[in-house]
Amino acid sequence: MKVILNQDIPNLGEIGDIKEVAPGYARNYLLPKKLVMVYNEKTAAMLQKRQAEILAIKEQKRLASRSLKEKIEADQLIITMPAGNNGKLYGAVTNHTIADELLKKGIEVDRKKIEVPGRAIKSVGNYKVVIKLYEKDEAVLRCSVEAQAATASEEKKPAEGEAKKHRPRRQRVEAEPATAEEQAAAFEAAVNRGQLG
Repeated sequence: MKVILNQDIPNLGEIGDIKEVAPGYARNYLLPKKLVMVYNEKTAAMLQKRQAEILAIKEQKRLASRSLKEKIEADQLIITMPAGNNGKLYGAVTNHTIADELLKKGIEVDRKKIEVPGRAIKSVGNYKVVIKLYEKDEAVLRCSVEAQAATASEEKKPAEGEAKKHRPRRQRVEAEPATAEEQAAAFEAAVNRGQLG
């Protein structure tokens, strides 16, 4: 089914685009939500009238994309994470982590548009992360992943590979009765409990 997009739809297209979609997808989702119009002579004429407005919207998106690209590429993002002595991170830096860190700086980016090398960064170092913007625009974010300083409690922990000292288990030893009367009472108690026969 041929439709005209009323607004931007992820993985489908932008406002004003004419797309071919499955009839069920159009009837059950796109048309009830008024995301698209069925393509026909009437809707094509409406699209022609709105063409100038649509071009203005797209130009505005291009300008916003350029300014966002300048913001992203102007600074380096520094992320501190807990890491081992060999530089391996306890965890990983993902597109979600980078989106959160950018948001702290006032830059809002959809995490799905962030391409982290190898899908996740798992060791300290400097990386280049590609962020897809509008149309074919891309921004390259310089990202530095650093190891978090160890706290005093972490420094006291034994190093990896160091053998743990095993203490023998303490066995419960009951004190033996000292007098003959106490020994007789203990013997009688043991007989009553069924320990001695």
